[in-house]
Amino acid sequence: MLTIRPTAKQLTGTASTARLWLAAMALLLLAGCASQAPIDDGGRQAGQWERQQTEVEAFDTWTMIGKAGLRTPQENQSANLDWNQHPHYFRMLISGPFGGGRSVLEGREGRFSLTTGEGRFEAETPEALMDEQLGWSLPVSAMPDWVRGLPGDHASYQMETDELGFPRNLQQDGWEIDYRDWEEVEGMWLPRRLIMNYDDVRITLVVNQWRS
Repeated sequence: MLTIRPTAKQLTGTASTARLWLAAMALLLLAGCASQAPIDDGGRQAGQWERQQTEVEAFDTWTMIGKAGLRTPQENQSANLDWNQHPHYFRMLISGPFGGGRSVLEGREGRFSLTTGEGRFEAETPEALMDEQLGWSLPVSAMPDWVRGLPGDHASYQMETDELGFPRNLQQDGWEIDYRDWEEVEGMWLPRRLIMNYDDVRITLVVNQWRS
């Protein structure tokens, strides 16, 4: 039987070719890893917030169903929220313990009213109205922006982002808002859980459903 043995030169050439192939494969793998954006367990990717911010800003008509928890040194209560928001009108149905059973807060063109089991009341701001009639208040004027992950355009603010570029912490109007969780809604990422602190008041908002 005829045996053909490769020469040393042939062996050297084969080894060199193999090394070149391995180097090329390693470069391709590195390029693939570099091109893949960081992603978290929930599916968010780096750069998504920046790309969608204009879309979130334009998302000004929506319904949000969720739950708010209120904690102060004197009390710890919660209520359900059914919130309809439009550019020039909002209606917030508050039901549960700190809603006093069932309360409806409405605002249209600078006029605000609160309807409870005791009647209908009006005030110059929704915050004053809630404080007078319910004994507590949400930062209603700024919340339409904050619940979307946006700062209000009425005052200066400080914003910190996470490793993916999404809002992590917002400070505005004396409030500190921590964004703890996000969900994808019709192709946009919106906050699902946020915590708002003002002095010794702590409000936890959990969104169960966003609807356009």
